[in-house]
Amino acid sequence: MAELTGVRQGHEFDEAALARFMAGQVKGFVGPLRVRQFDGGQSNPTFMLEAASGRYVLRKQPPGQLLPSAHQVDREYRVMKALQDTPVPVPKMHALCEDTSVIGTKFYIMEAVEGRIFARPMMEEAPREQRRELWRDLVRVLAALHAVDYKAVGLEDYGRPGNYYERQVARWTKQYSAAKTEHIESMEQLLKWVPAHVPPSDDVCIAHGDYRVQNIMFHPTEPRVVAVLDWELSTLGHPFADLGYLCMEHNADFYGEVSLRRPAAELAELGVPSQEEVVRWYCEFSGRERIDDWEFYVAYNLFRSAAIVQGVYKRGLDGNASSTNALEYKDECRARVDRAWEIAQRLDRG
Repeated sequence: MAELTGVRQGHEFDEAALARFMAGQVKGFVGPLRVRQFDGGQSNPTFMLEAASGRYVLRKQPPGQLLPSAHQVDREYRVMKALQDTPVPVPKMHALCEDTSVIGTKFYIMEAVEGRIFARPMMEEAPREQRRELWRDLVRVLAALHAVDYKAVGLEDYGRPGNYYERQVARWTKQYSAAKTEHIESMEQLLKWVPAHVPPSDDVCIAHGDYRVQNIMFHPTEPRVVAVLDWELSTLGHPFADLGYLCMEHNADFYGEVSLRRPAAELAELGVPSQEEVVRWYCEFSGRERIDDWEFYVAYNLFRSAAIVQGVYKRGLDGNASSTNALEYKDECRARVDRAWEIAQRLDRG
């Protein structure tokens, strides 16, 4: 479980108003209410709510000026509610509040699921003999998500089918421009390269948008997923975007962490699968023979994640970030797009 702290300065809200809302909207709720904040959720602040009736989790928009089309907690609520009776494990949704007069922003309340969240994809906290199976179940659940009939669960209007990468590039170009703090030449090159190299594909699925080890809750002791979290970036999209994102840390070194960018034999010694194994598992679970143009999906995701972390850094500068370490992302945008541009140039050279 992520670390809990007191509610941080700048993130306070009217807890009595929240308790009144829960008394009317959350079945079985009984106060009094204690509120603590998770140190994480770089985009949407997340809180543990402890009451006489049990524990709940609240996700809300951050305080301050918000970037266009960001922090859509109502979309998170909607997609998890739609997935409730599918093979994709998600927390039970209790209530959505779009009335900003209650605590100052939109928010939703869901069940508090018990389990393990690993801080890094190396999963150092897990027994070495479990890590491979934990990763395999992570991939299994991703394939299960992509197999969900989005029309059957009421998400036919959750995004526009087709032209996913073109729309995503436009979105993240806009978000990056709004959060830009310096000129990065490799980013300027990628803004032209990515839309010009999109592989032809008409696959459409529910795409999580931020599918990585840190956003998954695993069973307290068993090597299986019990909840997929942090759906803010979800939409109707392309399956290989999620898979490429999951494999990003096999291709780049992020914020000085223990890297997955190392030989397969070395990863095997640590109990962690190689990128090739992850892709093979995904193909197995999704009934595919292979994935063409694989490195495009990695380069695209490095570009996209660079725009995201630039937004985190800018919120840190502005003083309204959801986590205390937002300013540590200062050089992360440049590191990611430099690596993406390296991969893009390699692809161009054939």
